[in-house]
Parts: sequence; C-alpha cells; structure tokens
Amino acid sequence: MQIYNSLTKKKEDFVPLEGKTVRMYTCGVTVYDQCHIGHARSLYVFDVIRRYLKFRGYDVHFVRNITDVDDKIIAKALETNRTSQQVSDEQIASYDEDMKLLGLEPGDVEPRATQNIPDMIADIRGLMEKGYAYAVGGPASPAGGDVYFNVHAFKDYGKLSGQGIDKMMEAVRIEKDSGKKDPLDFALWKSSKPGEPAWDSPWGRGRPGWHIECSCMSMKHLKTQTLDIHAGGRDLIFPHHENEIAQSEALTGKTFAKYWIHHGLLTIDGHKMSKSSGNFITIRDAVVQYSADELKLFFLFSHYASTIDFTGEKMQEARKALGRFDILFWKASELLKDKDVEPCQDGPACRQAGFITAHKEEFLKAMDDDFNTPKAMAALFNLLNDTNKFIDENKKDLHYLGVIYHAVDILENFARNIFGLFLKEKEKPLSQDLKKLLDERLAARAAKDFKRSDRLRDLLKDKGIAVEDTQAGQTWRWI
Repeated sequence: MQIYNSLTKKKEDFVPLEGKTVRMYTCGVTVYDQCHIGHARSLYVFDVIRRYLKFRGYDVHFVRNITDVDDKIIAKALETNRTSQQVSDEQIASYDEDMKLLGLEPGDVEPRATQNIPDMIADIRGLMEKGYAYAVGGPASPAGGDVYFNVHAFKDYGKLSGQGIDKMMEAVRIEKDSGKKDPLDFALWKSSKPGEPAWDSPWGRGRPGWHIECSCMSMKHLKTQTLDIHAGGRDLIFPHHENEIAQSEALTGKTFAKYWIHHGLLTIDGHKMSKSSGNFITIRDAVVQYSADELKLFFLFSHYASTIDFTGEKMQEARKALGRFDILFWKASELLKDKDVEPCQDGPACRQAGFITAHKEEFLKAMDDDFNTPKAMAALFNLLNDTNKFIDENKKDLHYLGVIYHAVDILENFARNIFGLFLKEKEKPLSQDLKKLLDERLAARAAKDFKRSDRLRDLLKDKGIAVEDTQAGQTWRWI
C-alpha cells in the first residue's frame, strides 16, 4: 500500500511504526454552526480510509477532536446572547446527528478541547522550559498574560508547507501591541476578556490557542509522541499543521507524524462556499434533497486530494449510478429468492468466474494506490456490468446462481464495508406496511394509474424511501 505524504511530497510505502497498529488523528469540527457538505467530505474521506485500513488487517486507533472553545464560538455566543458552552453543546448535538444522517462512525475517541486544558497548560510550560515559548504580561497584568511560540527557535519551521520564513512574512498581518517578538510567532495561550470562557493558568486566566489543542489531544489520546497518520483539509497545512509540527517536535524532540494526508476542498457551482452569498449547503439540507449514499458516491468519484465542485448535474449522475446497483441487486434477489445457494468461496463457481477475481484485484490495486476511489469505483462498475452480462448470457451455466451470488456478495461487501454505502438498507428492515405501499404503487403503474402511482411515490418518500422506475422495474432505497 502506498500513500501520498504531504510532508515528503511523494508517494511512500505505508509502514506503521508498530507492526499492524495504526494511530491516526484527524482535525475535527469547530462547533460554532451547523456542518456543511465540505465538512461531510472531510468526515467521509477519513471514514473510508479508516475502513479500508481495517479491511486490510490493520488495528486502527482513530482520534478526531472537537474544538469547543474558539473565537467563532465566542462571537456566536455574544451574537445570540448565550454562553459559549451553550453554543458548543448545541452544535455538538447537531454534529452527532449529522454523523448519523451520513452513516459515519464516531472516532474511537472524540476529545473536546475544554476537557483537556490541564494537559495543554503542561505542554505549554514544557515549551517555555525548553526555550521555545515566551510569556507576555502575566497574572499581575490587568489583561492577564499571553504565551507565544518562538518560530525562529524551531529550525525546521515551514517543512510541511514548503515555504521559507521570508515568504511567510509576506502574508502575515502585523498585530499592533500584541507583544510578539516576531509577527510569525503564534499564540499558545490567550488571555480572556471579560465574559469570555477562561481557565486558571500560571499566566492568568485565559484559554489555549487552537494549534496546541490538536498537538496535545492527538498525542494524549493516541498514547504516542509520533502519530502514524495525521490528516485534515488542505486549507489546514498552513498555519495549523505547520504550527502543530513546530510545537510538538520542539516539545518531544521526535517526529510528530510519519504520514500527512490532506484532502482537497469543495466548491459549489464553481464558487467557494459563502453564507453571505447564499452559496452554502448544510449536511442537513443536502440529505433532504439527496440521499446520504448519493452524496458519498459524489465524493468517491473524485480522488480525495482533488478539489471537487458540487453541482446538481453531478448529483444526478450519482443518483443514476446508484440506480445501477439497485437494478442488479433487484435482479439477483429475484433469481436467488428461495434458492439454497452457498457462497462459492474457492469452489468451482469462483474459479470459473474469472471476471469476479479480476475486478476484485483491480479494486484492491486502486485502493492500495493512495486510496484511489475513482479507479476503485470503476472496478466495481466493471464488475457490475460483467455480472449483468453473465446473468443475460449464461443461463445454462452449471454454476449460474453461484456465480451471481458471489459477484453480488463482493459488490455488497466492498460497497458497504469499505465505502459505507447501503448501510440503511442493512440496518433497517422493510415493514409490512411499507411493502404493501410498494406493491400498491407497482400495481398502479401496471394499471397506468400514474396519478395514484405518483401519490404513492410521494408518500413513500415521506416515509424515507426513494422509488425509481427503471427498465428492470420498480426499485427503491432508504433515504
């Protein structure tokens, strides 16, 4: 397996530090507002990577943080006349609901910044003792004290972003009266203003800087000073991840993360997401118009590192593509219904159906190559097409049903267990009432009573079922 490492700017063989154990950390959400479809991509991409690593036999320890103290949360609290904790608690509940809507698993640990403040203070003290950080002001100061990381003291600063310090200086805003020794120095501890969340510290009441949160929580909860994988969006490379590396390696003297994985960004109709311009889609709104599986398939059609553009046309393509799975699964279920067909494993049906093995290997080769989901999906669609062809052209084959069973089993296994598709169908049985409605709609279509058919389709949609009419007949799926 190879992974493109953002640190070395090349693909590398994936070799964890400790046997088959993988310690993976991803930057999570800042909970000041509802999650949008850009967050959905990030959450899903790393869910797929975790699933595939597990499929390949790795013991994955997965930590994803929640930033619940931040300038944006404080601003939202002031705007809505609430406390920061009320805002963050509300949005964490919303985030949890979004994860359920998307069918994504939580991290093994999802630490909140506010639950790890003493550990962050200890790390900051360690950096000061080693000469990498300095305080401005202090407990006796009316405004309290701030602590900054001395960027020039860390000789490897810029190694992730590939920028020299002189180049970085061109983009830095010089803050007046900050007390910084250098404009590039970044805050490890910030004194809090009246009414803002604050914790006691050796430098007065205040709160941690954003960067120290991730360094502290990743090492603490993964129980290591060197992560196997650190992941996040490309927009976090500088300054967030660059600063994480600087403070972590200055503190421990060890490499902070062996592999860095960054996903590309998401635009909507060619434009950056912006609430002010109305070019903004929350996860909650997206899954009303499209199913979670349609959204996932849209993400899978592009490599995780690429920038992608969300459009109605692309979502319709994803819907049609999912329909192709529905058609095959419907065909197979009709053929295999009430038949005693064993999984072929290494039996004659498996050996005979060489196309299944070929496409399975094609899928694994693509995923082993830096999680190349577009090529992996192409392999699944090739398997789907060849299975349809086998169904139509090989009815007299001695192992006809065994081959079909095996092909559909592989498709479902990869789609469900690696890509997290069709999870709702697995978890939620169809009730007798819903079966009756589907049968009634089928009868209405056969009788050419299209008004009744459309009413039943809308009723089923209200109950969480999307119905489509295809050449093979009526298909449905949970939404």
